[in-house]
Amino acid sequence: MSDLIITSPSNQRLKSLVALRRRRSREETGLTLIEGFEELSLALEAGVVPRTLYYCPELMLDAGQQLPVVTAVAGRGADTVQLGRGAFEKVAYREGPDGFLAVVDSVTRTCADLTVGPDALTLLCQGVEKPGNLGAMLRTADAAGVEAVIAADPVTDWGNPNLVRASKGTVFSVPVATDTTAATVAWLREQGVALVATTPDTDLDYTDVDYTGPVAVAVGAEKYGLTDEVLQAADHRVRIPMAGRANSLNVATSAAVVIYEAVRQRRQRPSG
Repeated sequence: MSDLIITSPSNQRLKSLVALRRRRSREETGLTLIEGFEELSLALEAGVVPRTLYYCPELMLDAGQQLPVVTAVAGRGADTVQLGRGAFEKVAYREGPDGFLAVVDSVTRTCADLTVGPDALTLLCQGVEKPGNLGAMLRTADAAGVEAVIAADPVTDWGNPNLVRASKGTVFSVPVATDTTAATVAWLREQGVALVATTPDTDLDYTDVDYTGPVAVAVGAEKYGLTDEVLQAADHRVRIPMAGRANSLNVATSAAVVIYEAVRQRRQRPSG
């Protein structure tokens, strides 16, 4: 472990951590933050090597069990810096911090950097604005075995600390990419992936489509849904039947419903 201990909340080094809450700073530095023991543990399991780990034993839920993670991170070549409680609370962006904050490289893939299998299940999120929704969809993708999640023309970025938190760190375990809508559609065509677009403006139920081959499920922005560019490129336009007065579900919920229909069909597919 590092011998460096910072106790002052006004320490100059901490200002760079606060700056990473801003997208511009993340894009300029190529860095982002992982806060939380659970999120950090998942990222480490996915092979992420932090640049620096800031930790505060006083805030840890179980310092005896969790401090060995600091030693493990140092063993991977990362710097480790102990913070006093006041200093850590200064840089923490979540309420009730648990004493772990890591600086890591941002995820900066495009579609061209993705490699998927012959029967890949992919999730396309176009123009999604809220980090919490993208994070929730990543958790679904991780649980369902989705091979890639693509943010097309996103409003937020994969390094948004609130997205990282909402994803529980799965942004580092699920292959993700950012690209334009045009480039994403072109990549899907090159890969031979069928595009299934979700929209309330269709008569085809989401359960009436075959998801057993290579397929991408597309969901759109919270307010306006998918653009005509995606809808016109889609092989199928599907809806989730709605019995109430609202005409759509939350985008993350919609993605989960359709993805798990794909999982159900794939599990029932005859082997061999």
